[in-house]
Amino acid sequence: MKLFPESAGIQLEFNKVKELLVNYCQADYARQKAADLRIHTRLDFVETDLRQSHEYRQLLSNAIYFPNDHILNLSREFKLLSIPGSVLNADELQLIRKLAESMEKLFRWFDAERREAFPALTKVISQTYYEKLIAELISEVLDEYGQIRDNASEDLKTIRMSLFRKRNELRRLFEKIVAKLNKQGYLAEIEESFMSGRRVLAVLAEQKRTVKGVLHGESDSRKTAFVEPEETIELNNIISDLESSEQKEIYRILRELTGKLALYASILQDWHTVVGEYDFIRAKAKLAIEIKAEYPTVTDKAGIHLVEAYHPLLYLYNQRTGKPTIPLNGWAFADDGTERIAGTCSSFFQFRNFQTADDPYRGYAEHRI
Repeated sequence: MKLFPESAGIQLEFNKVKELLVNYCQADYARQKAADLRIHTRLDFVETDLRQSHEYRQLLSNAIYFPNDHILNLSREFKLLSIPGSVLNADELQLIRKLAESMEKLFRWFDAERREAFPALTKVISQTYYEKLIAELISEVLDEYGQIRDNASEDLKTIRMSLFRKRNELRRLFEKIVAKLNKQGYLAEIEESFMSGRRVLAVLAEQKRTVKGVLHGESDSRKTAFVEPEETIELNNIISDLESSEQKEIYRILRELTGKLALYASILQDWHTVVGEYDFIRAKAKLAIEIKAEYPTVTDKAGIHLVEAYHPLLYLYNQRTGKPTIPLNGWAFADDGTERIAGTCSSFFQFRNFQTADDPYRGYAEHRI
């Protein structure tokens, strides 16, 4: 679609109105859609968008809860899903589960009564469906806090049980060594620490050759040496091997789960779009409330009828400065391929003559403020 003159959008300050809308968007999808917004002339498209904004505004005005709490930006995660052999980490899987939970709430919210009351908002989810298996697959691996479950696999369960036993064994042995060396006066005030993931003794520098073990380093002041006692070296090695086995098994589990979720990449992308669409619609509804916009009547006739209308940017400016905004009454009709304005026009607001090319629908709007 082309505008004549080409600067009509700038003259009407449409770009500035879009900037206001972008500020109300939370999701990257919605912000991008608001930034790319253009003037539309297809009647069915305009009516659908207007109706969606109107219905969401009703929800906000009547304080009716709508379940789009989680604003998720998952573009990177979906790219990984499309790469064979890729692995999503626990945090990324947690985000996908939140997306699935959001969709479940949306589908539950749209019961038969609400589908009838809010048909335009219902249309957003009409081309997708809820697949409960997605959340179930993730919940088999992650607990409610996003941590890998002990029973995510039998091997992981066995490894973690062994780790638990060996760590307790090391703790008891280490406590005995600390008590013994403390009594001999060999330990610094902090007694112990961790170096390279291994539990070490904080030995007074002058006693570091007295305590048998592996020296891991010294404090900045050189007054304390960190020694791994020889009695715990074997246990520490076993624990280190078990920790390595645990990480390898977790990686295998996550890779397997990522592969399963990749089969649902298409529906996950649809869900992401749905959440973004509702964020975009909410942004339009919030902006409509801020500028006190009303739901216009739109037909396929060539003309426009404005009743007590004002430019939204001027209205917002006057609101901040405490000045009244004087409304405009006017109408326009097509004549020899141009649009002309007639009626009462206040001095603060000037309409620019413009038209569209390749326009199958010439819109007529009555706007009541």
